[in-house]
Amino acid sequence: MIDAPDTSSTRPYLIRALYEWCTDNGFTPYIAVAVDDSVQVPREYVKDGEIVLNIGFDATSSLQLGNDFIEFKARFAGTAREIMVPVNQVMAIYARENGQGMAFPLLFPPGAKSAVSAPTSLVAVPDALHGVESEAKVPPLASVESERRPADSDTQPEPPRPATTGPRPTLKRVK
Repeated sequence: MIDAPDTSSTRPYLIRALYEWCTDNGFTPYIAVAVDDSVQVPREYVKDGEIVLNIGFDATSSLQLGNDFIEFKARFAGTAREIMVPVNQVMAIYARENGQGMAFPLLFPPGAKSAVSAPTSLVAVPDALHGVESEAKVPPLASVESERRPADSDTQPEPPRPATTGPRPTLKRVK
């Protein structure tokens, strides 16, 4: 049997797609980031190992949503800063106005301990456009992506079955 070549993560593609959806619909895209030594952000705005960043057009310059890093320049309290976030540190991307978006699982190398606790529901948000710190609710988002990992054996685990109790799921139409 021939092994399929390693594929890249879907995370950067989903981030770019949701960024485009936000901007096309007039929403402000925010990213929630787990901060560690690989993340280049103003540390004074990090709260509980996390930071929420406005990556909208009005708040950033030279924004690059790459496959490995999200890079841009932004102003914090009137001071221009270079921001660099590894894509694998992005916990969520969502629209500030309605909270719609997507959360991602955090991946850490085997044996490594995260310096980041579980995501909190209230984090400091530096307003990159005006340099004002405000509080913003990060909506609880369900993870919809699992990173591709090599299988330990040829057998694949069964996918989880949907719960049969509780209210019937409904779809929300987004225009």
